[in-house]
Amino acid sequence: MPRTRRPRTFIAPLAAALLIAGLASCTEATSSTSPVAISVDAAAGRHPISPLIYGINFGNTATLRDLRVPINRSGGNSASAYNWRLDARNAGKDWYFESVGVSTTDINDQFGDRFVTLTQAGGATPIITIPMLGRVAKLGPQRQPLASFSIAKYGPQPNHDVDGLTDAGNGMGIGDVPITGNDPNDATVPDDAPNEQARVAALVAQFGGAKAGGVRYYAMDNEPSLWQVIHRDVHPTGAHAREIADKVVTYSRAVKAADPHAKVLAPEEWGWSGYFHSGFDQQNAIANGYDHAPDRENETQGMDYVPWLLSQWKAAGRPVDVFSLHFYPQGGEYADGKAANTTDIALKRNRSTRDLWDAHYTDPTWINSVVALIPLMRHWVDTYYYPGTPIALTEYNWGGETLMNGATAQADLLGIFGREGLDMATRWGTIDASMPVYKAIKLYRNYDGNGSAFGSTSVAANVPDPDTVAAFAALRASDHALTLVVINKQLDHAAETAISIANFAANGVAQNWQLANNQLARSQDVHYTNGVLRATLPPQSVTLFVLHGAAS
Repeated sequence: MPRTRRPRTFIAPLAAALLIAGLASCTEATSSTSPVAISVDAAAGRHPISPLIYGINFGNTATLRDLRVPINRSGGNSASAYNWRLDARNAGKDWYFESVGVSTTDINDQFGDRFVTLTQAGGATPIITIPMLGRVAKLGPQRQPLASFSIAKYGPQPNHDVDGLTDAGNGMGIGDVPITGNDPNDATVPDDAPNEQARVAALVAQFGGAKAGGVRYYAMDNEPSLWQVIHRDVHPTGAHAREIADKVVTYSRAVKAADPHAKVLAPEEWGWSGYFHSGFDQQNAIANGYDHAPDRENETQGMDYVPWLLSQWKAAGRPVDVFSLHFYPQGGEYADGKAANTTDIALKRNRSTRDLWDAHYTDPTWINSVVALIPLMRHWVDTYYYPGTPIALTEYNWGGETLMNGATAQADLLGIFGREGLDMATRWGTIDASMPVYKAIKLYRNYDGNGSAFGSTSVAANVPDPDTVAAFAALRASDHALTLVVINKQLDHAAETAISIANFAANGVAQNWQLANNQLARSQDVHYTNGVLRATLPPQSVTLFVLHGAAS
């Protein structure tokens, strides 16, 4: 029986040992008597906002329709070992290394043609993950689940599935030492590029090719530098840089042999350590550190892992069409339950979105470096691959999905994606209409229930302190409206704002759509005069102003 996915942990083993705790202040500045001065210039900083930044993972049809989601990804750890011929997956470390037949109803269990069907029914484009792990799930004679670390075969293990396949252990032996030398044939079968090419060909036969409305995007596996952790039952040694470089080329060619117009995403790496070090070097570093990383010394000639991959793919003739990474904040922001709802974590959420753009922000966790991820990704493709190649974050999540603090973070992220020129993003984690983060997305995509949305041309919006009040502005093509999202991240204080508007109608009425206290509704319109709009924003709220009038 398929199991609910556990919350994912994205701290590499060495990095976990270096985790820096308690560096961030737990205080929040009180509101000033002076209004927050926000400036918007409808003629400055203009550039298109890609609609593909509003994507999600595992969205069901109703969610895709309501949020007007443009792109829907099927990925995650189980996708690495999905057997399309059996419609089965191996959960890896997420759930006792069990191979199970996938559910026909659970949205999180859709990796095949059902996912394509439900995604297209919701008006979205699917991203399908192609395994490169080399082994995929197998089942018993009556589709029974199978265990990679059978207790009957490999002996007692300190943890096991207690209410499903009780023979499935966690792969740890006496003394909590990993079991080695297990037979990969216990729960998996070999897989290769020709088999995955046949999978793409079957999708083309069923749905048409990418150019004819079929599947357009194929992601090359999932976080391959963590295979030795998540899928150690079949890949116990961390993948070398050369293995991933070559596999992406091979599997990309297989995909495009079946559908020449398909687009390939790679490398789908997990996070900071996975950007700079291969899986082999990450595994080696647990005992030896990174001072003498074998792959860096012998395979990449001193280059960082992901830039080296890009350089190899450039030499191979552009097998990758979209440069894709994953990113999760590492200070505890991506948490559930009570752990997500503390003042300390809330303030970290307010700040850590800077990791995506701010060249002056040093991440205070074990990362201990400037990240500025979107500019970094753009620099990498422009330097090591083909300039202008689309860049994507196909997994991200800032947690707090049932909290207004999570909603303000989500609204901030979507604004950042548009302003910074990200080409594609798909939020990890299933959401439903009761959640504040769901409503934050809806504010951007379908705030009135009739398809009205944030604009498609980004324009300049400046604030004095984005950790407390953030703002994003865009022009809408359909009616030439100026749309302005203002996010009051403050936990307990309202924000008095004075928004100066340049190169747009100086006087008029702004529609006021607001998400506050987990309610998304239209509030009283706001009159603005002499190019200044004044408004008081509740604590932990997201407000969308829609201004009509011809731009100057």
